Formats: sequence, C-alpha cells, structure tokens
Amino acid sequence: MENRIGVIGIIIESEDAVAKVNEILHEYRGMIAARLGLPYRDRKCSVISLIVDADADKISALAGTLGKIEGVSAKSAIQKK
Repeated sequence: MENRIGVIGIIIESEDAVAKVNEILHEYRGMIAARLGLPYRDRKCSVISLIVDADADKISALAGTLGKIEGVSAKSAIQKK
C-alpha cells in the first residue's frame, strides 16, 4: 500500500487516559510527522492533532486504537489518491 498524508484529531476527557495515549503515540512514532497538543483546562480536556505519513490501514489502526480508550475520542482524515 502507498503512503498517504493524514490528520488525526484526539480529544482526551479523562486524565486517566493520558498515559495510555502517550504510550500508543510512542509505539506509532515512526509515522507521526508532527504533533500539537493543547491542555484545554477551561473545558477539562486535552486536544492533540497529529499529522501522519503512512498507509491508510496504519492511519486507521492508530485512530481506532486511540478511540477504543475510555475517555478518548479520535477521528482521522486521509489524503485521497
């Protein structure tokens, strides 16, 4: 499969989930081109946006793995080819 550019948006609403999210992002670090994190204290959540470069299956796998964590929402958008 050919690599594509993608964006993954992550919202963390549970402080208990932060360590697990960071662990998973470390596992997938080879495909992460950029990461922007914002602790949004007024809303009691954190927001992370990732720019990724990998095949569509790997991008979907990362977003799906993150989305399965309790207190975490993750969505992806992938470049069309």
